[in-house]
Amino acid sequence: MVINPSAERAAPHSQVIEDYAKAIYKLERAGEAGEAVSNSALAEALGVSPGAITGMLKRLEELELIAYEPYKGASLTPAGERVALEVMRHHRLLEAYLAEVLGMPWDRVHEEAEVLEHYISEELEELIAKALGDPERDPHGAPIPSRELVLAEDSRTTLADCEPGATGRLLRVSDSDPEMLRYLAGRGIAPGDRFEVVERQPFGGPLTVRFGDAATGHALGGDLVEAMRVEVDR
Repeated sequence: MVINPSAERAAPHSQVIEDYAKAIYKLERAGEAGEAVSNSALAEALGVSPGAITGMLKRLEELELIAYEPYKGASLTPAGERVALEVMRHHRLLEAYLAEVLGMPWDRVHEEAEVLEHYISEELEELIAKALGDPERDPHGAPIPSRELVLAEDSRTTLADCEPGATGRLLRVSDSDPEMLRYLAGRGIAPGDRFEVVERQPFGGPLTVRFGDAATGHALGGDLVEAMRVEVDR
């Protein structure tokens, strides 16, 4: 997704508006191209009741941040995309700073960044980016929007999609479940690692996956392999 680099940064909005814009953006990217985000999907993503959604969507429409059609859903306008990408840039830079500079474990940085993302200034954002050497990805491997609010395309291939013999690189792990992150960290598995799928157990069983130079593999299955996005060698 590319936003006009010459466009001004989005004007400050309330935390609730930023949360809505970010949630709609993520749901749009996860769904089919051009498909509006339903009220029920947005309510589930934000952890609010469906009845609370309609009023807020009308407010976002008044601000020209979304196009909204009752019974169909909401889609971000270019202005709404700028709001979402700006707060995502804050969030992912903060995660990188907390992990790399302050040494916070990667299973804890998401919750901290969720709070701080709404309050840092553009000046602080720039200082953090420069201090980190303008990172392209956060500690979980998610791409960081650039200064021009350009977000690199991300792989949709998961480890669950891979068959025995597949090799490649682990790109990203979902930050939605801290337990998953702690489990992987305890086994020394992180974004950037090379992998090889050794075996797949039948009837939906786990994969045996070898990472890096390890002599033995790890048995991984269920939601975990669905949450691990990979780049497969061709």
